[in-house]
Amino acid sequence: MPKQIHLNAFHMNSPGHSWAGLWAHPRDQSSAHNTPGYWTHLAKTAERGKLDAIFLADVIGVYDVYGGTPDAALKAAAQAPTLDPFPVVPLMAGVTEHIGFGVTATVSYEQPYLLARRFSTLDHLTGGRVAWNIVTGLLDSGARGAGQTGLAEHDSRYAAAEEFLDVTYKLWEGSWADDALVQDKAARLYTKPDRVRRVQHQGERYQLDALHLVHPSPQRTPFLFQAGSSTAGRDFAARHAEAVFVNGPTPELVAETVRDIRRRAVAHGRDAYDIKVFLGATLIVAPTDAEAQERHRSYAEYIDAEGTLALISGWSGIDLSRYGLDEKIQATESNAMRSLTDTLRRLGPEKAWTIRDLTRFGPEGTRGAFLIGSPATVADGLLHWVEATDVDGFNLVRLVMPESLEAIVDLLVPELQNRGVFKTDYADGPLRQKLSGSPRLSDRHPGARFRF
Repeated sequence: MPKQIHLNAFHMNSPGHSWAGLWAHPRDQSSAHNTPGYWTHLAKTAERGKLDAIFLADVIGVYDVYGGTPDAALKAAAQAPTLDPFPVVPLMAGVTEHIGFGVTATVSYEQPYLLARRFSTLDHLTGGRVAWNIVTGLLDSGARGAGQTGLAEHDSRYAAAEEFLDVTYKLWEGSWADDALVQDKAARLYTKPDRVRRVQHQGERYQLDALHLVHPSPQRTPFLFQAGSSTAGRDFAARHAEAVFVNGPTPELVAETVRDIRRRAVAHGRDAYDIKVFLGATLIVAPTDAEAQERHRSYAEYIDAEGTLALISGWSGIDLSRYGLDEKIQATESNAMRSLTDTLRRLGPEKAWTIRDLTRFGPEGTRGAFLIGSPATVADGLLHWVEATDVDGFNLVRLVMPESLEAIVDLLVPELQNRGVFKTDYADGPLRQKLSGSPRLSDRHPGARFRF
């Protein structure tokens, strides 16, 4: 039986996401992201296509590395303004039954006690369809906004995340027994006090002495995504993640990343395939190759070069305004998203990108799969990436909304289903059950040791 591909719709509560400037396209409706109808239409469309989840990116801070100012990001709506992703999840859950919702939350600016309650609440309200994309932060502006003097050192952020996860596992898995909640009206007994435990944690960064505020949700611990591809990020993912979001400009580099993550998972006592790997993918689909190429040209007219460079400068921590258009970018040590500078290093000086490369609406700018064509052409491309890299699926980058998603749902999904590589209906159960076969954390997962 051919390997089944997983697909997530990759979105953000902002008028601009991965490609700055597309909000200005005449057919784009992303400026309505602050309205309920935008999100309910997105959710119903994605569920109609049997997508696994809507993956909501988020960033704390503004992109002010480029030229030392946020002006380029603000002009181009490059992830600015950015609204909170959490409140839109119940809107989408209310009009769907199966699709999952991956929400990004930054451990550097949260407290475990409160974040655990927020995710447990969402897991209840969605019927067990919520996932947490664990990130540690990448913008110095966000750290300053959160009251810190600046962004903490890269690897120390992951060390803090390790302890943060231990505290949330204790709350989600260990505070309430499965039979603690009885809701017995005749006996006037809502909860058995002896089946609820106080969580005590005295760590280097976090201290806690409390009961979890929420009774067990369908998944208890939300399904866990992680999006870091640096060395520290990969090791963190191999230990904690149930799904990893990766990028890479070539199948060879992506395959190397996937092998390393699976190898590290085994080293942490897990199975190599306990982790689903999702590759970022920009797809432009139309009924014919010629129509898809025309759509690509139409989109490309609206890509904002400075806004794009503002995003990449923020991700990499490198002020790209200092380079000439045809100057090759040098890999340098960064305290931001090291996966991009690591990619530059792995490409080597001969294949290094120029600034002009990064501003093009093409494979260099996306840092992942970039496919244009008819349903058959794009399906061929996706299957090539799967075979060459061993990824399990794709995070589908938002382009012109809702047109680009509707093309994927109405044209590409049927093609994949006809080839037997994409589901024709959802499995039963919560999100974790759909993706891994079990509603609860695997016994091999480090969170399992905290069970009541």
